[in-house]
Amino acid sequence: MSETFNAAAYLLDRHLEAGAGDRIAVRCAGQELTYQQLHDLAAAFAGGLRRLDVRTGERVLFVASDRPELLAGILGAWRSGAVAVPVSTMLTGPELARIVIDSGARTLVVSPEFAEPVSVAIQDAPEIAHVVTIDDAAVEPAKATVTAWADLVAGVSSSPVSTLADAPALWLYTSGTTGTPKAAMHRHANIRAVCETYGRQVLGIEATDRCFSIAKLFFAYGLGNSALFPLSVGATTVLEQRRPTPEVVAERMLADVPTLFFATPSFFAALLAADLPTDTFRSVRMCASAGEALPAALYRRFTERFGVDILDGIGSTEALHIFISNTAGAVRPGTSGTPVPGYDIELRDDNGQPVPDGTPGALFVRGESIATGYWCRTDATRTVFCGEWLRTGDSYVRSSDGYYTCLGRSNDLLKAGGIWVSPAEVEERLLAHPAVAQVAVVGVPDSDELDKPVACVVIAAGSAATEDELIQWCREGLAAFKRPRAVLMVDSFPTTATGKIQRFKLREMAKEQLTPEALLPQPTAPAAAVAAPG
Repeated sequence: MSETFNAAAYLLDRHLEAGAGDRIAVRCAGQELTYQQLHDLAAAFAGGLRRLDVRTGERVLFVASDRPELLAGILGAWRSGAVAVPVSTMLTGPELARIVIDSGARTLVVSPEFAEPVSVAIQDAPEIAHVVTIDDAAVEPAKATVTAWADLVAGVSSSPVSTLADAPALWLYTSGTTGTPKAAMHRHANIRAVCETYGRQVLGIEATDRCFSIAKLFFAYGLGNSALFPLSVGATTVLEQRRPTPEVVAERMLADVPTLFFATPSFFAALLAADLPTDTFRSVRMCASAGEALPAALYRRFTERFGVDILDGIGSTEALHIFISNTAGAVRPGTSGTPVPGYDIELRDDNGQPVPDGTPGALFVRGESIATGYWCRTDATRTVFCGEWLRTGDSYVRSSDGYYTCLGRSNDLLKAGGIWVSPAEVEERLLAHPAVAQVAVVGVPDSDELDKPVACVVIAAGSAATEDELIQWCREGLAAFKRPRAVLMVDSFPTTATGKIQRFKLREMAKEQLTPEALLPQPTAPAAAVAAPG
């Protein structure tokens, strides 16, 4: 049997026991919470879950902006022995409904900004019995009982449950390596593992640090950046409820003077494109990047302009955070760096055998933070989780001195701004348009060498549709980050002798016909390209 260990007690209670309860834990919208206040709020939420009859191992869903209530709610769920399930706030109501139903959760917490998709989702989710509304979010509850957050946390607080280190604590939904959203299940012990590996040994995080992350708390990347790492050492997290933009970042830099800044390559490119002063990041001692490979040219442009280094790395939702990273003083631009202490890495050929340095191979990782599997996805679990090893779905090559370079994905999934996009899902939406006969979605690099989704479309005979019309069609039926950045009209698709679409030829065709500028974000587009690894 594993040791007794509760992640919430690890992140909060021990700081109070050390007499550090008056340290600032959270800064958000001009407000501050001390460790004592965050602890008390999490304990009160845990007590509220008890009164709702939420039991050990039961899932609690969160659809909320990055704010103290979301952070305290996740910690409170762990404290009570429940499983925290922070869910993407970028999903439509029907997309969210599929996740709510899949999780089997009976309790859902929502902030006002997301009341509409939650109202749609719970109409089709009869398991939801309780909806907890932050700031009186206007939710149409269907058959659920609605409880205001303020009322829920006004009762008796709860002490941390004596959970086992191997007990489930966190589910994170990801499209991962198969394109179908599924929950990667993490133990309480996994939370400590990432703090003591990447957090301590790569970031070198200390109590004096202030962390600000573009990736939100519902991402594995953002959860580590904004919650796990700072709280593990008694540092401060800076939470931002608004969607991140370069202007919002500049505002936070001035008001909160963070020392650690976390973003994706796409957002670093957006910062360079914005008219920001060169001293914007003067308080930052180090930046970190993940979600997709950081091109060497983009790295050099950022570091030269703003004077702060970036540690690029690779992680995944299934590994909870980064397991290969560049390190301070040893950055090699264009690579993901070297293994994070505590993780073993193997590159394997198609027969499962290790490949020599300089030879491309499939990336496998082993470490204490690897998920136990996917919820109710036996086939996917058997494919991705291979004993102690995790098959990441990435292709890499290792140099003779131990640096790993990303060669891309080993399947057709692609990332838009660090978030997995399943071409099949976008294709399904486009095929529902009456004017579309065939469609294939491929990744095409923009001016910063970051892949963006492009839809290659064959229009049905006798029909007509414009590029703007088809992109808007995707906006209305999918999360904004999944929309194609461009639509390329073609007469037919190149195929193999067996009739399979030759996607590599479509990619080359798109690269020839579309300028990198055509793939830049449109002014009205949501900032989906800022979200952490999943």
